[in-house]
Amino acid sequence: MPFPDGRPAVLLQNARIFDGRGGTLSAPSSVRVRGSLIERISTAPIPPEDGAGTPVIDCGGRVLMPGLIDAHWHSMFAVLPVTVAMTADIGYVNLVAGRNAERTLLRGFTTVRDLGGPVFGLKRAIDEGLVAGPRIYPSGAFISQTGGHGDFRMLSELPRDGSGPLSYTEQMGAAAIADTPDEVRLRAREQLMRGASQLKLMAGGGVSSQYDPLDATQYTGPELRAAVEAAENWGTYVTVHAYTPKAIQQAIAAGVRCIDHGQLADEPTVKLMKERDVWWSLQPFLDDADATPMPDEARRAKQREISAGTDRAYALAKKHGVRLAWGTDVLFEPRLAERQGARLAKMARWFTPAQVLRMATGDNAALLALSGPRNPYPGTLGVIEEGALADLLVLSGDPLEDLRLFEDPEKNLLLIMKDGVLFKDRLSPGGPGK
Repeated sequence: MPFPDGRPAVLLQNARIFDGRGGTLSAPSSVRVRGSLIERISTAPIPPEDGAGTPVIDCGGRVLMPGLIDAHWHSMFAVLPVTVAMTADIGYVNLVAGRNAERTLLRGFTTVRDLGGPVFGLKRAIDEGLVAGPRIYPSGAFISQTGGHGDFRMLSELPRDGSGPLSYTEQMGAAAIADTPDEVRLRAREQLMRGASQLKLMAGGGVSSQYDPLDATQYTGPELRAAVEAAENWGTYVTVHAYTPKAIQQAIAAGVRCIDHGQLADEPTVKLMKERDVWWSLQPFLDDADATPMPDEARRAKQREISAGTDRAYALAKKHGVRLAWGTDVLFEPRLAERQGARLAKMARWFTPAQVLRMATGDNAALLALSGPRNPYPGTLGVIEEGALADLLVLSGDPLEDLRLFEDPEKNLLLIMKDGVLFKDRLSPGGPGK
């Protein structure tokens, strides 16, 4: 039986499945995809449908797994230098982001949670099939206090004149500067109006930002609570950028559901995260070749402090059983964007390959599901099971044995399917990306 648009079902045969939930591979199995969904999985052969012209792909005993999910990505800013990203014509920014979106998908990342940037147009173009790219869960502009981690204005633009125009980064939708609960509520509602699946607030100091010390706590409880109320009334949640115990604890008290970063969290704060069932979206920041280049020693010092806290943060998260998500947070550096999969492989420093793969598939999908009715892709992501969305990868080796396969996606990802559509198929004669 063909798809409504005329495409036949796709049959994947002889695949060993990592399902995104467990820790082992299945016996050789067949998977039939119909439309955007996985229709049937069986260890017994699934025969092609008579007269339907069903494409049959022999996986040759290779590993079939869910598409990867990056829970902290910046689709608009991953590859552009910061001065270009914050000053260039938005048309140029979109074109570069569109190109990078295709490369993101071809690295095996079929879904990203976008945590800041004017991404709504790119998301629409991808969803309509105009450009290739991952599913995008958009936050829209990151909401920041004056002088906070999302304030990219020049000092010459201060003091702010309420009757004057917004700064360029605000006009383009990269940032939303808001002070007082009422302003935060307004900017939060604007992002929700644009289609945000979750909100992103800057709750503490950052590394790449110019003005704020790392130990600065940003926003007050009532300001954070205003955003949380706006999100909850819209059926979704708030995540925050925060590193320090004070910033994290204030955010949790306000009702925030996810902490992004948190490398400086102490043990009482991690216990609180566990008690309140707050997600912790950690990134494997280390002082190594994958560290984002910093323009001055002040920001480089902040970067070193964060990197020094990463090992302890992962140890505390494991000790207390906090719900962990994984993401990369690549910004302003094309070389590092290409190492998106290498950052996943780096997680072997703290976890088994099975734990890492679950984090980047089924666990990250559970975090995305917090968006509830604002979920832009209703359905089950991050797993291989009947009825789940058909985002699939076939690899040349076994990722449960060696995560380094993801360091070279061009070589090691033989098949990439998103939403039932093949974007790369090196297993079939004449397949896309052959």
